Amino acid sequence: RVEQGTALVDKAGETMTEVVTSIKRVTDIMGEISAASNEQSLGVSQVGEAVGQMDQATQQNAALVEEMAAAASSLKSQAQDLVQVVAEFRVSGDSDGGMGAAGMRSAAPARAPAPRPALNKPAAFKPTPAKLAAKAPSKPTQALPKPAAPAPKTQSKPAPAGGDEDWETF
Repeated sequence: RVEQGTALVDKAGETMTEVVTSIKRVTDIMGEISAASNEQSLGVSQVGEAVGQMDQATQQNAALVEEMAAAASSLKSQAQDLVQVVAEFRVSGDSDGGMGAAGMRSAAPARAPAPRPALNKPAAFKPTPAKLAAKAPSKPTQALPKPAAPAPKTQSKPAPAGGDEDWETF
């Protein structure tokens, strides 16, 4: 009976050692799972930050696009106003105010830049010689008077002391 009891105790000891070893393996596996979960959590938070930054950049780009559209609209309006104002000028000796077809062709660049595709925007304002001539006043305007000849220079007085060396008296 003692021998059987000793054998059972030895067997129980081996079983207990196996249980302790198994528990250590489970603990190690749980630690690895915990570390992997932490890494995944860190990765997900980095992805979230990147998406937030992309959203912010997209919003900034949208604001810039709106500003550019407003500026383009303003420039278009100013260009139309400028075309109307310039169409009223006449150059002496030129019956069509320098805005005839030949005058427009000679003033145009030799090669126009390639057009950019429009993004749901109205076509850009492009004045044609016919439009410019149509906007010109129907009554011929008088030529502008020639500027008067410059007055002859007189000797300037020496500059008074006191820091006004740059001023001249005429």
